[in-house]
Amino acid sequence: MLSSRQTDQFMTGLIWLVAIVVTVIPLMMAYDLLANGIQHISWSFLVDKPLDSGRSGGIGPLIVSTFLILFVCLSVVFPFGLACALYLSEMVEGDSTKGKQISQALDILSGVPSIVFGLFGYVFFAQILGLGFSILSGGLTLACMALPLFVRLTEQALRHTPNSYRQAAEALNLSHVSFVFRILLPSASTGIAAATIVATGRALAETAVLIFTAGYVMRQPESLMDSGRALSVHIYDLAMNVAGGTKPAAATALVLLSLLILINLFARFLSKRWLRQ
Repeated sequence: MLSSRQTDQFMTGLIWLVAIVVTVIPLMMAYDLLANGIQHISWSFLVDKPLDSGRSGGIGPLIVSTFLILFVCLSVVFPFGLACALYLSEMVEGDSTKGKQISQALDILSGVPSIVFGLFGYVFFAQILGLGFSILSGGLTLACMALPLFVRLTEQALRHTPNSYRQAAEALNLSHVSFVFRILLPSASTGIAAATIVATGRALAETAVLIFTAGYVMRQPESLMDSGRALSVHIYDLAMNVAGGTKPAAATALVLLSLLILINLFARFLSKRWLRQ
């Protein structure tokens, strides 16, 4: 039987082992992407159109398609998700029956496989609404997938705002609207930024949804009704269906990872600036 000191040492070693594994695996992935893809990245790779099924050329039209899809997605997720989170945090008690039911529903929707959302988007947006294979169809379907997760994370950020802020607002005789916009949202801006980053990361990395809704076309989109290939779909196609596409896929993955890091930094910058103001 282990003594309390031995148990403590064992658990400390186990925690350090898990921390090392969690750190090493992403570093190995990053090293593999750099080793295979860094030599392909250039200005022409970022702006030119793909050639020879993506083996040569660039990813310019795909970057445009990805940003348009992400713009449509966040244009729906941010306002509707923030409104839903405010309603849940301000109007619904977290431990009430209604609050528990809504939270459970959001958790279930957050765990639904992406392929299910892809089939839903294909039937509802592409066929019933007649949007077809388009950037708009893909962005709206991604919004349906990212919205529950964004609402849940934003709600938690709003609920964790110190209760003393509410008491101070009441003492100053601030209206509820003034409290929400002047105190609650700025104080929870870091959590809201984190929710936005998580939703953005899930949207940028999604493949199954966009295959069924946005399509495979590699040309430059001229409107939201045009079909467009996202970077994640391009990576999947190069890695799985194109012979000799491993290195272009790694280069595209590096670009996608860089975009996610830049969006992360930008969101954190905005949240800190909002909090200072």
